Amino acid sequence: MDPGSLDPKLCQVVGLNQNYTSSAGTPYHVQIEDRGPLVDRVTEKPVRRVNVIVYANYGEPNARIIHGQDQDFDDIRNHEHNRFIEQRIQALAADARTIIEEKEQRLVMRVKAAIRSYYLTKDEGAKQEFEDINALYPFLFSRAWRELKDERARFAALQAAEAETPPTPATPTAPPEEPIEVVYPLDAQLREHVLEIERMISDLIADIDELRSRGNADDILVQTCRKLVTRARETLQAQEASEFGARRLESTRNALATTWRQVRSRLVRA
Repeated sequence: MDPGSLDPKLCQVVGLNQNYTSSAGTPYHVQIEDRGPLVDRVTEKPVRRVNVIVYANYGEPNARIIHGQDQDFDDIRNHEHNRFIEQRIQALAADARTIIEEKEQRLVMRVKAAIRSYYLTKDEGAKQEFEDINALYPFLFSRAWRELKDERARFAALQAAEAETPPTPATPTAPPEEPIEVVYPLDAQLREHVLEIERMISDLIADIDELRSRGNADDILVQTCRKLVTRARETLQAQEASEFGARRLESTRNALATTWRQVRSRLVRA
């Protein structure tokens, strides 16, 4: 480091603890911590890390972490960079509120789909799904129920108005890939493993895409990465945080790290 740089202990700014109520009425808590300079375990490079955690139903018995993310910045140790980190913390808080609303919108869609499925098929699995969401997010369930009733009323009115007009066939399109929903472990060590795995998934996808664009990725490597990322995402999609195990997460992390280093090495040579 530059001899004139600040002591590492002076490279941590005040974080943020902020309560937030979603548009549906669910209470959340956004916690952002500046962890200061550290060495990333995977890349072995010095970074300035800021951690974001979002709790749903904060302070209640059914509280859970619905979002976690590490944001890494350059390890620059001066007052100007501290001010920059303070600004980024405010921006990350705004991003967290957007993430909350987007996650709730996806849950609303799930509730409505489960209710429709149960109405048509009386499938107990669909019933259990929307009952579980109702228990965790009663305000969200009420919103989904209201929207479903409004949609049915609008659809009935539209059918009556267009009874004599044949519909125009829609061009089929591929459905967008649904983002994975992770219930982050409350245990700090397990949660750190989950955040590492998420970072490596993102880095591995970006690097293999870059390698392919340069024409240096063979089909075997691409398929290996695809399968590895799929398995890692399945690991992160545990229905409950209690399903996470240290050994399972460590195994997933090590497999990703090994493959990611191979891809990065080939990318550097290319």
